[in-house]
Parts: sequence; structure tokens; C-alpha cells
Amino acid sequence: MSKRIAILATSGFEESELKSPKERLEKEGWTADIVSPESGSIKSWSGKDWSSSYDVNYTLDEVTASQYHALVLPGGVINPDQLRTNEKAVSFVKEFFDAKKPVAAICHGPQTLITADVVRGRKMTSFPSVKTDLINAGANWVDEEVVVDNGLVTSRTPDDLPAFNDKMVEEIREGKHEV
Repeated sequence: MSKRIAILATSGFEESELKSPKERLEKEGWTADIVSPESGSIKSWSGKDWSSSYDVNYTLDEVTASQYHALVLPGGVINPDQLRTNEKAVSFVKEFFDAKKPVAAICHGPQTLITADVVRGRKMTSFPSVKTDLINAGANWVDEEVVVDNGLVTSRTPDDLPAFNDKMVEEIREGKHEV
């Protein structure tokens, strides 16, 4: 079955954390749209400097969560910090949780989930610097390569991308998690 996945990002995302999941989703034959608060293109971060630009498929004004089967949140230090202060981005994230659709967040990506108030009671992982924020928001933080909690997939760093991508695909195949 064909699936359509939203990758929510803005300039400052960690390049590998968008590129690798997007390529994996497309390898499955699915559509992976880059959704952003801004139109045109967004610039990635790689290592210690700016890197490639990626074309935005749709702005948050043009789509809703109901048009997608799942959501991916790449990390990077700048990207989640910008998204978590954008009301439309936070609402978009909440819609996926309200609909019980799979969500995958890596590295600093869970910061947007904290602002959306959807981490309480969930087992999660993240980049180490986000650990305290997640615990304070009510998550059960663990230091593991990939963690799955009722359709929510989280990982720590780009080193975890192979396991993250595998679990992301598995959860999207399963679809909505009604429990």
C-alpha cells in the first residue's frame, strides 16, 4: 500500500537525519514530503557548518496531518528550536498524536514533542542534552539506540539512523496505534 509521510523541518536540520529517513521511505515506494513553515528551500547543517539546501514540498499552511500516514522529525540544534516556537508546527505535530499515527523523532527532534505536550508517560530516547527536558516533561528517558513506544520511534544520534529507519518503516507499516 502506498503511504505518504511528512518530514517536518526548517533551516538548521541535521542533514543526515532528514536525508537518510527520506531515502529509506522512498525506497519503500512511499512519498516523503518535506513540510516546513517556509516555502522554497531550507538549508541543512552537517558537522560544524551549513550544508545543502532541500526543496520544501509543502508549507504548514498547505497541508494537514490528515493527509499523511506518519510524521518524521529530524534533529539538529537549530531546527527543533525553531519548530517548537511555531504554533502551526506544534499543532501539526499534535494532530498526528491525536490521530494515533506513527511519529519518528531523532536527536534533538523530541524537543518539538515536548512543546506539543505529547511525551508524558512515554518511553523515549534522544540526544543526551535533551534528556533532562524529556524527563521534566514526564517522559521515561532511556539510553538506547532506538526506542518504540506505541507508534513513537525515537533515537539518539545520526549513528542510530540504520536502527531508527528500520523501526520507523516497521511502525508506518503497522499504521495507527489505537491503544
